[in-house]
Amino acid sequence: MRSTRIHVDLELVAGGELPLPAPPSTHLLRVLRLRPGAALTLFNGRGGEYAAELLGGTAARAMVRIGAHSPVERESPLQLTLLQGAARGERMDFIVQKATELGVQRIVPLSCEFSVVRLEAAAVQRRAAHWRTVAIAACEQCGRNRLPVIDTISDFAAACASPAAGLRLMLVPQAPDSLASLATQAAQVTLLVGPEGGLSGREQLLAQRSGFRACRLGPRILRTETAPLAALAALQTLAGDLAN
Repeated sequence: MRSTRIHVDLELVAGGELPLPAPPSTHLLRVLRLRPGAALTLFNGRGGEYAAELLGGTAARAMVRIGAHSPVERESPLQLTLLQGAARGERMDFIVQKATELGVQRIVPLSCEFSVVRLEAAAVQRRAAHWRTVAIAACEQCGRNRLPVIDTISDFAAACASPAAGLRLMLVPQAPDSLASLATQAAQVTLLVGPEGGLSGREQLLAQRSGFRACRLGPRILRTETAPLAALAALQTLAGDLAN
């Protein structure tokens, strides 16, 4: 039986015993109702994973014994950054979750002209922390031992102008070139996707001046939560990640 995977943002040492923070403790003992002796897998995002055993404890403080370290990694050979127009509520959670499963290394939510989401300054950090929690849960589920970087909502122009190596692609439904024709043999890709209302003409021009190449993804117009995931899956297929 596959052991339960838990992210712990703490130093992990093989052979030691460790009290877990309250959230994973509650998940293990109250939600999953695991018993002492249950097999676990721990990772802290700094490389590899550790076998572990649940010793017991309470929902506020479960105790585990840390076993051997395994250097296994499940990262993609393609370095992917997603610049995503911030979407509303569960749509953005869905994008973060699935992009993490698809191997993205960095997600940069963008404030765009047609964005529905408008956050007050005080809410920006809270939303980024929430998205990080979503990404952690996705890593626990999919087997990744490295967490993607989740930025706070960024200004569109500043994010596009930020230097980045590799290929820069922007999804535009009526673009003359296809994603597949532009992304062959790319080792690093930055993908730009608009929010619910799409990218404005001004934003497309600004992105092009920053080195982004417009590309289409099939004959249909996809929703903001569908487009990045379809594009990421296509890019990972081209890179060979989904063939392993």
